[in-house]
Amino acid sequence: MDSRELTQKEILEKDFKTKMRGYDPTGVDEFLDVVIRDYESFQNEIDKLKAENNRLLDKLDDQSKQMSTQNQNQNQSGSNVTNFDILKRLSNLERHVFGSKLDNQ
Repeated sequence: MDSRELTQKEILEKDFKTKMRGYDPTGVDEFLDVVIRDYESFQNEIDKLKAENNRLLDKLDDQSKQMSTQNQNQNQSGSNVTNFDILKRLSNLERHVFGSKLDNQ
């Protein structure tokens, strides 16, 4: 038997050969029915978790984009304020250093 996963259909359709003193076919069928239900419930759970995982990854991606946009907006507005402050300080410094010379021109 290879290492791939079985499907519910493969389990259901599996045919065991009978031999003298072999297993009771009814008992094997009942057990395989339980295995099939387990496989089905596990596959449903896996599908549900994959969908939830994809939803959360999409949400995380959206939030990362929003944070990036907010950071860009803050950086742009922060640099404008900084440039304005620098120009204001430069103007005050020129007035202080050159004083009345600037007013006379």
